[in-house]
Amino acid sequence: MLESIGISNIWTYLLGVIFITLVPGPNSIFVLTSSAKHGVKGGYKAALGVFTGDALLIFLAFLGVASLVKTSPVFFIVIKYAGALYLTYLGLKTLYATFQKKKETPEQVSEVAVKAKDGLYVKALFLSMLNPKMIIFYVSFFIQFIDPKYESAGVPFFVLGAILETCSMLYLSVLIFGGVAITNKVKHNKRLASLSNSCIGAVFLLFGAKLALTA
Repeated sequence: MLESIGISNIWTYLLGVIFITLVPGPNSIFVLTSSAKHGVKGGYKAALGVFTGDALLIFLAFLGVASLVKTSPVFFIVIKYAGALYLTYLGLKTLYATFQKKKETPEQVSEVAVKAKDGLYVKALFLSMLNPKMIIFYVSFFIQFIDPKYESAGVPFFVLGAILETCSMLYLSVLIFGGVAITNKVKHNKRLASLSNSCIGAVFLLFGAKLALTA
């Protein structure tokens, strides 16, 4: 179907993209929790941050930064541990906010929520960018569906990236509205809300540990 622009096995690629998109990761968890805490607008701020970060990683992969990541262990380790530390920071901050909220007045809670909502885009952007493995992944995954005989790899690379980003945004939209729906059901149950926030904080800590400990 897209052979004329250097793309082969597009249906296999779509199946792979769907599988990759549905696998839970820190980006999707962050978007889900952002929508649960700050509504649809907050969820889309986080989703836009993820979208921008992934687009930049795809562009960097196309430029050949993946080769630098592969051949420079120091560069890879620095980015990897920066990402692990950032995930740990998000996890600890979520846990701290969950327990601190009990001691704050409604006015203080509201002020903190506004500040947190304003920083969602930047947090999601950093979360997406601080994963050097994704640059390598995009190159190794995309190259399987690009015809090596096609005169320019830029066109098929861009199209494949656009398809992945579209699927990702559709999935994140489902998470956003799902997060809002869940919040509407549990927002009056403070104990359940605190438990869910604590679990989310623990999940970020686990993601941070996993990123730091894997090669």
